[in-house]
Amino acid sequence: MKKLYGTGVYVQSAGVSNDLEIDGFAISVCEEIEVELSRHRSRSFDEMNKLGDDLSSFDLIVALSPASQRRALDLTRFFHLEVEYWPIMDPTGLAETRESKLGVYRQTRDQIFDQLKNRWTSDKNS
Repeated sequence: MKKLYGTGVYVQSAGVSNDLEIDGFAISVCEEIEVELSRHRSRSFDEMNKLGDDLSSFDLIVALSPASQRRALDLTRFFHLEVEYWPIMDPTGLAETRESKLGVYRQTRDQIFDQLKNRWTSDKNS
């Protein structure tokens, strides 16, 4: 998001849980498009709240998995913000060789990149 639109918009990445390190394949394919993920750490919605990110201060939650969509909808019952679900392919476990894994991760990266461009380009044209 920051690569496309800069830092003028506050963006926070969160998931259902925060117990996973960022996948090395994801780091590699994002480096190819000059997106730095190696220092990125995943956090849960609960951890965001503990760190001071109040969900009521956000306008939109984009869920990339059915589990995150359910959690976001549950949390947003108390807040007026939009939840969108983007059915993005989960690349984990879909290939065997390093090169084929990288190919699957590139597809997922490109799906997310295309969704970002489509979502906010259409807003600019409204």
